[in-house]
Amino acid sequence: MTTQTETEKQTTIAVLVDNEPGVLARVIGLFSGRGYNIESLTVAEVDTQEGLSRITIVTSGTPMVIEQIKAQLERLVPVHKVCDLTMDGAYVDRELALVKVKSTGEARVESLRVAEIFRARVVDSTSESFVFEIVGDTGKLDAFINLMEPLGLMDVSRTGVAAIARGARPL
Repeated sequence: MTTQTETEKQTTIAVLVDNEPGVLARVIGLFSGRGYNIESLTVAEVDTQEGLSRITIVTSGTPMVIEQIKAQLERLVPVHKVCDLTMDGAYVDRELALVKVKSTGEARVESLRVAEIFRARVVDSTSESFVFEIVGDTGKLDAFINLMEPLGLMDVSRTGVAAIARGARPL
C-alpha cells in the first residue's frame, strides 16, 4: 500500500483507446517508465463498432505529476480521449471483490453477520468456508476485508475500480 504525502492525491483517469494488441502495454509502459504507480487498473471494450476500449486507472501524485500523466497519455497514438474523472466533476466508482473466509463455530456465524451488514452475498459455501461477493467503493471493500481477517480470511480477488461520469456528460 502506498502512502501519500500531503500534496499527493488519488486520481481516477478514464482513457478511451483503440482496442488493438499492444495498447495496454504502451499505456502501462508510460507509467512504469516514469516511475508512476498504478493503484487500480480495469480495461474493457466499450464500442465494438468503432473498436474502442476504456482503460480506468487509479493513481496518486502531486497535481503536477497528474497533469504530466494526462499530457503523456494524450500523446500516445492509440489514445482518443483522456478524462480526469476526479477533476472533471461528479462520478460513480465501484469495485467488486470475492473474499474467501475459512472459519467454523462462532467465527463462521460472525462472518455471516459482518457480510450482512456490508450487503455481501455468499456465492459459495462449504462446511468450513464461505466465498463472499461484495461490491462498493474501495473504502467499503477495504473495511470488509479488514473485518474478515480475524475471522479466517484466506484469499481475496478484486476487480479494480470501474468509474463513469455522472449526468449527461460523456467520457
